Amino acid sequence: MSGDDERDQVRRGYDALSYHYRSDDADDGQYAPWLADLRRRLPTPAAVLDLGCGCGVPVARSLAEAGHHVTGVDISDVQVERARRLVPTGTFLRADATRLDLPAASFDAVVCLYALIHMPLADQPGLIDRIATWLRPGGWLLTTVGKDAWTGAEDNWLGGPAAMWWSHADAATYRSWLDRAGLMVTTEEFVPEGTGGHTLFWARRPPAVATA
Repeated sequence: MSGDDERDQVRRGYDALSYHYRSDDADDGQYAPWLADLRRRLPTPAAVLDLGCGCGVPVARSLAEAGHHVTGVDISDVQVERARRLVPTGTFLRADATRLDLPAASFDAVVCLYALIHMPLADQPGLIDRIATWLRPGGWLLTTVGKDAWTGAEDNWLGGPAAMWWSHADAATYRSWLDRAGLMVTTEEFVPEGTGGHTLFWARRPPAVATA
């Protein structure tokens, strides 16, 4: 498949599986401690970019309820329509995250949970580089990525009516991409899922150096 074919498979998959993947009233689940930690790190109000925002639950909803300004981006029309309804104070864009053009130093945090791994691998290092520029000095990136390298698809994902596609490097490669982008990794932890799992990173753009 070409990169565009892969993007279309992910978009079609989430259009078909949106409600199957997460209901309107889903709780924060495994995201809860990550979001609580993020809220503690943010100024109030903060500007937060949620890449792969899905239906807006739980990330955008949690942050918006805490008084932050949230911009969500997702490749699925259905997900974005739901996010606009479920998080009416947020701003939501239907776009390919790897092709975004956003102002430099415009966000206090970027959240990208279980989304980078749905993007063509060749585009991921460049996106991480751009995320670093979108962060303000001292800003945070919270992301989940692969633990081991793998690319593949699954028919009838989650028992639903559509296929899904993934592509990710291993954790050491992501660490090197974050470092190359000028982001300081402060936490790296394994997040189990089924017989495998993912890697969660907290990474920070260095704070501005005070001058006399």
